[in-house]
Amino acid sequence: MKKISEKEALLRLTALCSQAEHCSYEMTEKMKRWELTEQEQANVMEYLTRERYVDDERFARAFVTDKIRYNKWGRRKVEQALWMKHIDSDIRRKVLDEVAPEEYDNVLRDLLKSKMKSIKAANSYERDMKLMRFALGRGFDASEVRELLGCDWEE
Repeated sequence: MKKISEKEALLRLTALCSQAEHCSYEMTEKMKRWELTEQEQANVMEYLTRERYVDDERFARAFVTDKIRYNKWGRRKVEQALWMKHIDSDIRRKVLDEVAPEEYDNVLRDLLKSKMKSIKAANSYERDMKLMRFALGRGFDASEVRELLGCDWEE
């Protein structure tokens, strides 16, 4: 990447943030690649946050909604992804706690029902272990999965 000016960075980032939600970490990483000084980065970030182009809490809400409802991720996977985007732990906790436990259960139930159609297993134990590994990989808690595996899936 070539070095760009503070003004050019501001124009590019405001255009980018106008199109989709982005977090402050993503914006900072872009500015580092553009070789802006720390003071220039601070100036741009101050403007972006003041004018609400970037709002980490708003980003986290949109991210959580997208990943849980549409990508069918569990709480742990979403929390890890937010951590990797350097979202403050208080914001992560607050936004994840806003999701009702029933919503996680519904997502997990639908996910397991769908996966069950494609599993080949010699017995119910093997099937349940495959479902467990699948759900854990999606970020669901083992206790949630165990509770749902006790259900009658033929309803």
